[in-house]
Amino acid sequence: MQNLVKMLVLSSMFLSFSFYWLALVGATSIYDVQPQQIHLSFSDNARDLVVTWSTMNSTNEASLVEYGIVESNLTQTATGVAKEFIDGGLAKRVQFIHRVKLTGLLPKQKYFYRCGSWLGWSSLYNFLTIDSSADWSPRLAVYGDLGSENPQSLSRLQKEAQEGLYDAVFHVGDFGYDLYEEDGQLGDRFMRQIEPIAAYLPYMTSVGNHEEKYNFSHYKARFSMPGNENGLMYSFNLGPAHIISISTEFYYFINYGFKQIALQYDWLTRDLEEANAPENRTVRPWIITMGHRPMYCSNTDQDDCTKKDTLTRVGLSLFHWFALEPLFYKHGVDLALWAHEHSYERLWPLYNRTVMNGSLEHPYTNPKAPVHVTTGSAGCREERDEFIQKLPYWSAFRSNDYGYSRLLIANKTHLHLEQVSDDQNGRVVDDFWITKDHVRGYLDHES
Repeated sequence: MQNLVKMLVLSSMFLSFSFYWLALVGATSIYDVQPQQIHLSFSDNARDLVVTWSTMNSTNEASLVEYGIVESNLTQTATGVAKEFIDGGLAKRVQFIHRVKLTGLLPKQKYFYRCGSWLGWSSLYNFLTIDSSADWSPRLAVYGDLGSENPQSLSRLQKEAQEGLYDAVFHVGDFGYDLYEEDGQLGDRFMRQIEPIAAYLPYMTSVGNHEEKYNFSHYKARFSMPGNENGLMYSFNLGPAHIISISTEFYYFINYGFKQIALQYDWLTRDLEEANAPENRTVRPWIITMGHRPMYCSNTDQDDCTKKDTLTRVGLSLFHWFALEPLFYKHGVDLALWAHEHSYERLWPLYNRTVMNGSLEHPYTNPKAPVHVTTGSAGCREERDEFIQKLPYWSAFRSNDYGYSRLLIANKTHLHLEQVSDDQNGRVVDDFWITKDHVRGYLDHES
């Protein structure tokens, strides 16, 4: 009986201490300080990774990642910070978003990690680091417009990510539908849904129109992209490619000011000029852009890309200020990835509505203009977008099956893209190569 009393007293003391400690840090339950919504991203140098997660209350502790190459022995610890994020809705709901940067990682090495603090840890995850050189072949999943409701492609993507099919993911805008809804709780739910992908692979993003609420605050707070512009514009090197992410939304939400358009245009010009410096373009001959709204599309929904003079393509007003298509053409962009339309569409090499194939027999061999691909059919509550009946002269292939793209940057001369149909149980419905036998492509005349 005395032993039972002692056990009850000790249990009571332990519970009292636990509640006292949680009260000190402002937490109302263990769940409030438990890491959730865990995702990885490349830092400015793709050899470094950023681990990002949320807790519903402050931990008043350092944000920690324990990691190592042996699952049972995580010998390294990295420390980061947490930042309070307040949703812009009426409830002013709060969460704390933690970021920890991992540096000095060994190339092509599998690491195990967990994140959190001494108040609560995540489950154990793992990731595989990339090759530190430019001479390897990145494998990427590419898609946009994935929602929390009707996420048709999600389970297949989760499985393929777990099976090691990809080195990273490019999500080209529109998340959750929408991250701000339910005072941000829908965003939390969506971030938990992609965790089986994003906790294992760098999840690289572009901003879309569905992130606009409260001046894109949820997008800027939840994701950790390279650069200093809250993930709205950034670039990084990956294998033999230079990757650029831009915000097409600056052109459509001018209520936030015209300055953002000019700033991005100047930044993009400088970035493309640097990527085209001979010492850079020789090492990384491929330039790939991603942005949410396409310059061209053949859908029936009357979006801007269905019109002759798309804003991002021709720029603003009669003076064509900040037009992106001439900039892409001048600096030899090879592949432009888009979403927004809930469908898939591959174009012939195209500039200023003029088809510029490499040749009649081999249109994608040494193409004379960028190749545009729209891949926005991952699945969301707005379902699919239909196409006009007649295939335009500049469009090569299109499908409105739910699905996503796989991109292989094979080497300095070959790039492969295929479209997977989720409707057809993972069948590849489109498949093509872009090849070039010299690094400057269609800018040789300017070399």
